Amino acid sequence: MKEKVFYHFSKAFWVFIIGSIFGYCIEMIVAFVQEGHFESRQGLLYGPFAQVYGLGALAYYFTVPHIKGKKKYLKVFLFSMVMGGIVEYLCSFIQEKWFGTISWDYSNLWFNINGRTSLLHCTYWGLAGLLFIKWVYPFIGKLDNWMKNLNFRFATVVLTLFMIFNITISSMAAYRQKERVKNIAAQNQIDLFFDIYYPDDVMNKIYANKIHIL
Repeated sequence: MKEKVFYHFSKAFWVFIIGSIFGYCIEMIVAFVQEGHFESRQGLLYGPFAQVYGLGALAYYFTVPHIKGKKKYLKVFLFSMVMGGIVEYLCSFIQEKWFGTISWDYSNLWFNINGRTSLLHCTYWGLAGLLFIKWVYPFIGKLDNWMKNLNFRFATVVLTLFMIFNITISSMAAYRQKERVKNIAAQNQIDLFFDIYYPDDVMNKIYANKIHIL
């Protein structure tokens, strides 16, 4: 039973990691095209991860392969459009409500939903769904052989612990910055820790494209 749980967790975890790294690379390219220079587009304090893409990859992994029947690829495209738009919208909503910031705003585009997603970006998600089912999903199947390797299993455990730490400290640092923006003084040693080691200049350098919503 434990072996089966570890197997399914490991596969989903690596889908998230691969999607997050791939998304980071895409965002760096987009930033270069838009700004004319490379700009940090990472979603966590440490590492080349854009977790909204990782969550999108997970959503694809658990749903898209089950789409069958006639006009399969059309169904995959349309389903991925809707699902990707929902993931993008929710990530933007949660980021704003929890941390008081947004990292993208599509208010200037036609057919946008509260600036959090748009028809254009949903189309991108739809195309990504087609690429996933055509190229990425077959590759994921090859992970089965790797999971039998003890070194790979050890790397999975180590990286999982690192990501738990990374997500936790990134969330706490972002929340503390929201408090600083609202002029809320440090209440304890934890607040002081984040004020000293993750001050605004550090946070703004890492999350260069975020906007504070007061």
